[in-house]
Amino acid sequence: MHVAFVHRRGFGQFAALATHLAQAGNEVSLVTEAVDQRIPSVRVVRHRSEPGPRAHPQMARHLGIPDHHARIGHRVAETFDAMARQGQSPDIVIGHIGWGSMMFVKDVLPHVPALGYCEFFYRADGADIGFAPDSQPDLETRKRIRLRNMAQLISLEALEGGISPTQWQRGLYPADAQARITVCHEGVDTQRMRPDPVASLKLPDGRVLKAGNPPIVTFVARDLEPYRGFPQALEAASKVIRKHPDALFVFVGGNGVSYGAPAPGGVSWKEHLLASLDLPEGRVIFPGPVPYAVLRQLFQISAAHLYLTYPFVLSWSVLEAMACGALVIGSDTAPVREVISSGRNGILVPFFDTDAIAESILDVLKSPEGFADLRIAARRTIEQRFRLGECIASQAGLIAKMTG
Repeated sequence: MHVAFVHRRGFGQFAALATHLAQAGNEVSLVTEAVDQRIPSVRVVRHRSEPGPRAHPQMARHLGIPDHHARIGHRVAETFDAMARQGQSPDIVIGHIGWGSMMFVKDVLPHVPALGYCEFFYRADGADIGFAPDSQPDLETRKRIRLRNMAQLISLEALEGGISPTQWQRGLYPADAQARITVCHEGVDTQRMRPDPVASLKLPDGRVLKAGNPPIVTFVARDLEPYRGFPQALEAASKVIRKHPDALFVFVGGNGVSYGAPAPGGVSWKEHLLASLDLPEGRVIFPGPVPYAVLRQLFQISAAHLYLTYPFVLSWSVLEAMACGALVIGSDTAPVREVISSGRNGILVPFFDTDAIAESILDVLKSPEGFADLRIAARRTIEQRFRLGECIASQAGLIAKMTG
């Protein structure tokens, strides 16, 4: 069987599934604009890239993104058409629908089943937009958000089915589309991401960190920005350090902006926030993005792991932290509530309440042994609901059903 994946930035969410299918003897292709990694036996076909959204005489603010998505969809369709003319038509196409890549797949391959990865359907209410009290959407924002979903709606109308990683993410899509969207996460490698009571981590300054010596609080995001609660986490850290001077905070992430608005003044959010906080030198560490092995060690030695997020896409990092037996203090927001039940397998706190966040951290640092059951339950949650092997088996079963 020939399985073709479509994603703008390499394999993305499909890496584990593509590896599994290739190892099982299937022909696997990736149609992409850029390559983030190579997988043995998987053919990579790059389509022409598109420039950013082009300006229009009228409604330029609104039509730029749909126009950009349509151009990407055209390039993908162009690539599949070339493959088909060379006798390389796939037996199924699986692709992310958020950037327009899947808009015209069914037009060029009408008899090939297509499965769309449904990651996030934008809403003016009930999700990330308007979550912050000071950022309620105006009429222009609402129109722009509606048009941003154009590519997804066009794709969903044509595709045989969809797949979403969580129930909450599926629930953002229109009701008639939800009936054709299956919930199945990409999975967590629980063999690799696991507790290790003797784990340690050596810092560039020579210090060796171990669990409890000193007590370490971790925070991980692609970028240190408001969507992932960085301002609240940093303010809570300053409050904790005043009462528990031995605590060490490690904030992992880049200085860019993946989601939302940039910081004022043309600086990073880290620079902007540190200018107004009095944090003792050496008690807060910013290592930037770190290798995967280092991330695992941090989760393994963490006394508490902070995971705060707008109602938005659930990060892999929180599931990997739980798999490592970390005690997650998470925001009481819908995506997190789907995984964490406060007092059972983690702790939930109000996203904007930095006092409550700080107090939860202090409670854990005061008596870490009292939260051992929550750590065990966190690991069990991932083993029962997100184990990589079971998730891949579910995805492979869906593919078999669509191609059978």
